[in-house]
Amino acid sequence: MATRIKTTSFSGIVSVALLLVSAQAIYAQGPGPMQTNEDFQRAMEELSNWGRWGPEDELGQANFITAEKRLQAAALVSEGITVSLAHDVVQADEIESPDTSAILKREVLRVSPTGASDSYEYTGSYHGTIHSHLDSLDCHIMYEGSGYNGVTWEEVEAADGCPRGSIHAHRNGIVTRGILFDATLLPGMDPDGNGWVEPGTAITYADLVALEEIQGVTVEPGDVILLHTGRWTRRAALGPWPTSEGVAGYHANVAWFLKERGVAMIGHDMWNDATPSGVGDVFLPLHSLALVSLGVSIFDNLDFADVARVAKELGRYEFMIMASPLRIEKGMGSPLNPLALF
Repeated sequence: MATRIKTTSFSGIVSVALLLVSAQAIYAQGPGPMQTNEDFQRAMEELSNWGRWGPEDELGQANFITAEKRLQAAALVSEGITVSLAHDVVQADEIESPDTSAILKREVLRVSPTGASDSYEYTGSYHGTIHSHLDSLDCHIMYEGSGYNGVTWEEVEAADGCPRGSIHAHRNGIVTRGILFDATLLPGMDPDGNGWVEPGTAITYADLVALEEIQGVTVEPGDVILLHTGRWTRRAALGPWPTSEGVAGYHANVAWFLKERGVAMIGHDMWNDATPSGVGDVFLPLHSLALVSLGVSIFDNLDFADVARVAKELGRYEFMIMASPLRIEKGMGSPLNPLALF
C-alpha cells in the first residue's frame, strides 16, 4: 500500500507534538466521504502511518503512549476502584450459540486432599465475536497482501507467525488513559432505557464528538477509546444473535477521528465495526483502516456494563486503563482481562 507520509524516525515529546500539530492541521476539517469502495481505498492511503515512526516500527499510534502519558493516567486513580473490562470466558455450555465460534475447554485433571489442577484449551481461535482479546498490529488483518508498515503475508508464512508487530511488542503491558464512550447516552440511541443500542447502528465521527460534549471529556494523544453499545446487556436479556442480523459499532469514518486525535488503541463490546458497514461491499472497514493503515490496535469483545455503571456513578468517563497481553512471540493477538482504575 502506498503512503503519503515519508519514512522518518521521531523521538521525544517535542517530535510527538510536531506530529500532532501537523495531523490536526490536515484532518481538522472532519471526516472525508466514506460510502463507497473507492472512498475506503482512498482513506487507506490518505490516513496511512506507514514509516511515520521508522520502517521497523511495531507500535503504530501506541507510540503516543509515553512515560509522561502513563504518569498522567496514573494521576486519575483517586477512588481506588478497579473494574474489569473483559467478559467471562465462554465455556462448554455456550457452544450452540450463534455468536460463538469457539469455547474454552476446561478439564479437571486432578483432585486430591492436597489440591487440584485443570487444563485450558480453546476449541478454535480466540479471535471472532465472543472472547475478549487484543489483536496484534501487523499481521492479524492485511490489505492487498500487507499488514501495518508493510509486513507481507509471505513474510508471515515464512516466519510461521508474525515476524514484526506481533502481540509480543506489548509484552511490557499497556498503561494509559482510557475513555469510555457510552453510545446509550446519545439522543435517541436508547429511547426505552434498556441499556443497549440496537444492532446495525453505526456510531460515527460526529457521534464521538457529541459524546465528548455529553460526557465532559476530550480525547488526547495516547488515549484508548472504548465504545459501549450494551451488546452483553442485550445478549443477557434477549439472547445471542448472529452477526448477520447486525452489529452496533464504529462507522468507518471514525478512522479520521483516530488520526486527528492520536488515539493509541480502540475497543468495543463486539468486533468494533458496525455491520452492515454502509461502505460499498467492504466488510469490517475500520479493522483495515485502524490496524493496517493507521497502526491503531484493536480490543474486541470487551464488556463495559460494569464500567459504564461506575462511570455514571462517579460522573466521569476517564480512567487509567491497564492491559497485559500474554508474552507470545510471533503471536497474532492475545486473550486478556483489561482493567479500568478510578
